[in-house]
Amino acid sequence: MTQALSFTHRFQPGSNAGAAPLLLLHGTGGDENDLLALGATLSPGAALLSPRGQVLEHGMPRFFRRLAEGVFDEDDVRRRALELGAFIGEARERYGIGAPLAVGYSNGANIAAALLLLQPEALAGAVLFRAMVPLAQPPAAKLARTPVLILSGKADPIVPASNSAKLCTQLIEAGADVTHTILPAGHQLSQADVVLARDWIAGLPQAKAA
Repeated sequence: MTQALSFTHRFQPGSNAGAAPLLLLHGTGGDENDLLALGATLSPGAALLSPRGQVLEHGMPRFFRRLAEGVFDEDDVRRRALELGAFIGEARERYGIGAPLAVGYSNGANIAAALLLLQPEALAGAVLFRAMVPLAQPPAAKLARTPVLILSGKADPIVPASNSAKLCTQLIEAGADVTHTILPAGHQLSQADVVLARDWIAGLPQAKAA
């Protein structure tokens, strides 16, 4: 575990120079170790950068504050997203990696979506598992065909279908190249999520050198 940068995090160097580094963003109650195995499965040989959320909710790490289930403190969302963007810049310089592809689950997917809308240049794209709209009225972003995969659960009790659809609309209107798939699942990840995300990542253009 490394703490020299602005976020407590784990970094695993990659063995495949053509694979985009993955920025792994955990859900509520997770930490920097949670998604490492998933990242290695989704993109074998990719460098893995996995920070821990800096907000605590009843002792559980998150990436931003919420006022209630599904109700976000949007001022905090904006501030924390920009802090995450700054950390990505620090990590790119320290580890010599290119712009990462975010892989976020739940709260981690929501902060990744916010970062796409607030600081588009920070990410090469994103895989968003069970994401919600992070900002009701986001700024006018220019995502320039940034690839985004959103995987939603049809039986998800936390993320209404209308909410994930709105997020898709926001990202498409900002210029992102969005693929949205609704799976017969709840809020938890399924094997179908893993297979779809792995195949989608494999189909992306090779990463540029840092």
